[in-house]
Amino acid sequence: MDDRAERNTIRRIYRRLVPVFFAMMFLNYLDRINIGFAGLRMNQDLGFGPAAFGFGASIFFLGYMVLEVPSNLMLHWLGARVWLARILISWGAVATCTAFTSGVWSFDALRFALGVAEAGFMPGVVLYFSYWFPARYRARAIAGYIIAGALSAVLGGPISTALMTYCDGLAGLHGWQWMFIAEGVPTILLGFFALFYLTDRPNDATWLTSAERRWLQSELQAENDAIERHGRFHLIDALRDIRVWLLASLFGCALVGIYGMLMWLPQIIKSLGTRSDIEIGFLSAVPPLLGVIGTLVVSRSSDRSGDRKMHLAAVYTLGAVGMLASALVSDPLFAYLCLCLAGLGINSGNALFWSLNASFMTGVAAAASIATVNTIAQFGGLIGPWLIGRVKSETGSFSLALMIVAGFLFLAALIAAAMPVAARPRRKAAAIAPEIV
Repeated sequence: MDDRAERNTIRRIYRRLVPVFFAMMFLNYLDRINIGFAGLRMNQDLGFGPAAFGFGASIFFLGYMVLEVPSNLMLHWLGARVWLARILISWGAVATCTAFTSGVWSFDALRFALGVAEAGFMPGVVLYFSYWFPARYRARAIAGYIIAGALSAVLGGPISTALMTYCDGLAGLHGWQWMFIAEGVPTILLGFFALFYLTDRPNDATWLTSAERRWLQSELQAENDAIERHGRFHLIDALRDIRVWLLASLFGCALVGIYGMLMWLPQIIKSLGTRSDIEIGFLSAVPPLLGVIGTLVVSRSSDRSGDRKMHLAAVYTLGAVGMLASALVSDPLFAYLCLCLAGLGINSGNALFWSLNASFMTGVAAAASIATVNTIAQFGGLIGPWLIGRVKSETGSFSLALMIVAGFLFLAALIAAAMPVAARPRRKAAAIAPEIV
């Protein structure tokens, strides 16, 4: 197949798959982060302090970790169409039910259940894209849907705070209750759509020509053969490969900052000065918007150079510098601008992380390794929101918490720089996964 036909094939796959996964990712992050905006009103209505709210926000990740690896194995065995639809429908139902939280216990139970329902979504999507995109196209393909997470934070603030403001009291419900309902139901509907729309594997893709299917399958098989040239991978390899543990540690440290900011950014901004909920929603949109721009630029640069790890080290260093500076400056405007810099850094590396995560193994070992990395990394989600809430309760300010989070981001950058992977050669024929050096 010539270059033009190859580009047309990839473009057709991209247009078929990326938009629907963009919608999934948008709702996925919206149902995760809307708790941060709900906290502007819900905490007062239900009597939650910072520690109680931070614990409830964090316990989601414990539920998420419980079924992460089993969920990805089920996707590998049953197919993405059925399993991703199941994930969407169940998480949408739990997210909607969060509207009826009545106290600490129900809040914690629903947040834990949301994590269980959603377990396996992100690694499942990454595994699915490894079935459809050769490695040299993968970072940009993943970036095409993963920016929806940042866009969800951009639009989620204005949408969530508008629902909270203008629906407050409707049918006797608080505005934050209507927010959970309005943002949970679309996920259920998208789950049913995915059940009929997705195609499990390229050989089932009637929307590709036979020549396009043959080329894609031969490309992906050649990459798998290159990865397996020293032997086939088995399930246990997902646990004994040092790259899995290093990548999990790297992303776990990054998630301390990513989810710490996602869950607490509205309240951090509120602490900088008196603002209405809607103003806070718009101000909260800027850091993730910069992350969208950074993701597109960095992922394209990474695909062109073949390097993943040094790009990751650079963006996490930038995030750490911004986070640390926001804690040290006293002027509210400068503190906010530093938060924007932190948002640019920490939100620009996700596509690179997932591309690297999908490049180590093949088959069932790939399913397990992708999920194992994400499972271990969720300690960052457990620590980040809880840590910020705990330190805020003890000190009365966010400054020390932000400094600690900056330390985790610096550590993520160091681990990224030390990862034992080599850059993929730029020549087309050698477009294979990174390997141990």
